[in-house]
Amino acid sequence: MLRLLVLLLLLTNGLYYAWANEWLRTAGVEPDRQDEPQRIAQQIEPQRLRLLKAEEVSRLQQAQAPAEPTECLQAGLFEERHLETLRPALEKALPANSWTLEPGTLPGRWILYMGRYADAEAVEKKRAQLRARNVRFEPLANPTLEPGLSLGSYASEAAANDGLAALAERGVRTARVLQVRNEQRGHWLRLPAADAAQRARLEELHGTLAGRTVRPCR
Repeated sequence: MLRLLVLLLLLTNGLYYAWANEWLRTAGVEPDRQDEPQRIAQQIEPQRLRLLKAEEVSRLQQAQAPAEPTECLQAGLFEERHLETLRPALEKALPANSWTLEPGTLPGRWILYMGRYADAEAVEKKRAQLRARNVRFEPLANPTLEPGLSLGSYASEAAANDGLAALAERGVRTARVLQVRNEQRGHWLRLPAADAAQRARLEELHGTLAGRTVRPCR
């Protein structure tokens, strides 16, 4: 009996050895493949594969990160006397080639003006009359013209005169054309693609910007 068990054990070990080494493949008996040799044959230029260093991985991750949103910003107009302090401050605060100082013109401005009135009560009375005629009015940007009213703002004197004629047809007789800004020549500060950091630096230069407001490009 013991001899039979030994023979069975030897036979079992032999069969397992043959199965593990795929000698029984022709009989349709083989173990599950743990490797995939066909994939090695399908590789394309495997010699070009290489391990990346940590700094190379970091650079790739930064390059693939979503681009930070940018915005075109401008400020001005700056006279020549302003450029003496503005240009060095910009060179120090902002990256090279991120900004330009471009020659430009700020056109004159005209309004249809009513005033000056004796007091605030007279202004309110005139407002009521204009509302009754459905005439639009707006606050004055220049405090030296108070107390008074603006019935519209125009980029040319001719356009302002046309507006005045239209108001006369609606019964408004006491308005007049008044130029509130002469044409100005100077330089616009322009940042074509300003990011958050550049916007923050511009805010720090508020004093150097001579009170000019930074706004989206027109």
